[in-house]
Amino acid sequence: MNVKTKILLISDHLQHNTGVAVQSKHLVEGLIETGKYEVVQLGAAIYHENHEPVKVSNDLNIIPVNGFGDRDTIRSMLVSYVPDVLIIFSDGRFFNHIFEMEDEIHQVCPIMWWHVWDNRPAPHFNKKKYDCIDKINCISDLTYDLCKIVTCNDNKVDYIPHTVPENIFKKLTEKEISYHKEKILGVHKDSFVCTWVNRNIRRKRPSDVLKSWQMFLFSLEEKTTKKEAILIMHTDPYDSAGANLLEVAKYLGILENVRFSDQEASFEKLNILYNISDTVLNISQAEGFGLTTLEAMSAGVPIIATKTGGLTRQLIDKETLVINGIALKPEVTTISGTQCTPYLNEDFVSVEKVSMAIMKMYSIGSKKRKEIGLTAKNYVNKSFSYNKMIRQWDESISETLSLWKENYKRIKVEEIL
Repeated sequence: MNVKTKILLISDHLQHNTGVAVQSKHLVEGLIETGKYEVVQLGAAIYHENHEPVKVSNDLNIIPVNGFGDRDTIRSMLVSYVPDVLIIFSDGRFFNHIFEMEDEIHQVCPIMWWHVWDNRPAPHFNKKKYDCIDKINCISDLTYDLCKIVTCNDNKVDYIPHTVPENIFKKLTEKEISYHKEKILGVHKDSFVCTWVNRNIRRKRPSDVLKSWQMFLFSLEEKTTKKEAILIMHTDPYDSAGANLLEVAKYLGILENVRFSDQEASFEKLNILYNISDTVLNISQAEGFGLTTLEAMSAGVPIIATKTGGLTRQLIDKETLVINGIALKPEVTTISGTQCTPYLNEDFVSVEKVSMAIMKMYSIGSKKRKEIGLTAKNYVNKSFSYNKMIRQWDESISETLSLWKENYKRIKVEEIL
């Protein structure tokens, strides 16, 4: 019987609904399906009422942890589970304890990181963190380029983007779309629908989305004498980290043309949401990847997005330069930062430009939008293949393990001599 490679994964709890959690789930399920792996996840980033381990299957166990674990938790897992590889996946600020104890971890296994960096310039202040990692698999090609600059080591860095399994987000039939539009929108079933799926936080610019929508509605009324358009915002309008979006919509006088979807949605319901949409919008000022636009494209929906971070590769086919919707070039780039992240660019597109982009998407008509959506779907299948992602991770784990074993043995021999 083949001995399976044991992975210790630290990331957002894979039964949660964050982008990291969803991608953790896709990654783990794909690796387990190969028959080569068993996984223990330290399920992070959510409040746990019960910290008892959960056995999901014979090859997957989840141990709820506060935060992203601590040194004692990691030491305990190294002794009790003895992983063949440790994979971390989320923002680097959550893993300082991993970087600080990397010498202890390396006595047992190599460390891999599924990593994303939101924007330029190259984060040279991350070099000490990168030096602790055996393999950095980058979620966006921008992250890949920036990491190579910082590490000066092409062999340490690879590009493995986020993906979605093809059977999750898919194009529904016209009959199904009409049924769901009527059920969800009622008398507005024939309206132009723009959808925004993000967390209500400043970086995602939700209030600016509403302002852009207001300006679009004014232009639409001038053009058609009507405002037959609905903006669906799948978010919590009362999120304590963001603005009160209901009050913003009231202030702008557009509440009649805005719908808030604030309940946690299954993949099936999200797929319906994308399918009833004419376009999906993302104008984040910094976006490492932007998973919801990829999901929308998988369902055959054209996108409107800012050319920033990981969104650029989704918007524009690098090989053919075909645009999968409307690419918004940043008009202003500012430098932001914190004590931990001294510098990071933020890219802004004006609400006027966003409004004009929505009007352009409206004006091209349903037939053209469907053509762009089909092109986008084919592009996702080609450039963001789920099966390819799993294959790349499988190969990356194997190569990393092999190199770590060689280096570990060499170090031990040198120590003895």
